[in-house]
Amino acid sequence: MKAAEAAQPAGAARPAGTAQPAGAAHPAPRPGLRERKKRRTRDALLRAALELFTARGYERTTVDDIAEAADVSQRTFFRYFASKEEAAFFVSRLAEARFVDAVRARPAGEPPLEALRQSLAESWASIGEAIEQLVPLELHMRFYQVIETTPALLAAHLRRATELEEEIARVIAEREGLDVDADPRPRVVVAVFGAVMRVTERIWSARGEATLGALRDLTAAYLDQVEPALTGNWRRGRPSSA
Repeated sequence: MKAAEAAQPAGAARPAGTAQPAGAAHPAPRPGLRERKKRRTRDALLRAALELFTARGYERTTVDDIAEAADVSQRTFFRYFASKEEAAFFVSRLAEARFVDAVRARPAGEPPLEALRQSLAESWASIGEAIEQLVPLELHMRFYQVIETTPALLAAHLRRATELEEEIARVIAEREGLDVDADPRPRVVVAVFGAVMRVTERIWSARGEATLGALRDLTAAYLDQVEPALTGNWRRGRPSSA
């Protein structure tokens, strides 16, 4: 799923694009009134959901609670989201889509692990602003920490992480001209990268530093240690803690 698609409410039509002359850049047409109202409703539901999940807990929050907090009906909620789980992870899916698109766009000759790392760096540079267009960034980061202490959310997060790794492995295989089902390397390198991200998320959450900057810096520090951890002599010293 493309990032632009992730930002659309369910069932909403995207504004038609306009042809551009070669070398010319034109801003995208402004959405119509109906589309803007839909986005405002979606964003209100997202914010209400994340605020309730963070303050009350995911399990104790119902769809009716979210709809009431956003001043809409339950029926309206289901026009935008199939479930409260979908609402919970909507913003995260946007970040994931941007990352996958960035991996696809990396230079063909770049080593796979470096392509993943540079794609992540590109995502860090723009994702905060993209999130702010939907919900406050601080709210999103606080909710992200709730995932670690909520079994249902953690299970859904890990399930999606597995699906995302498979998607990225296929992108890497395509970039390298490999058959992902015949050559294990794309899945292995993505699994290593994903493991670093998972360790980072867990430690970042435990530290209580609910900022994007803290997560970014911790991720970079741990990625710096991937190659030495895999190929170096562990007896010659211990990696520094971030």
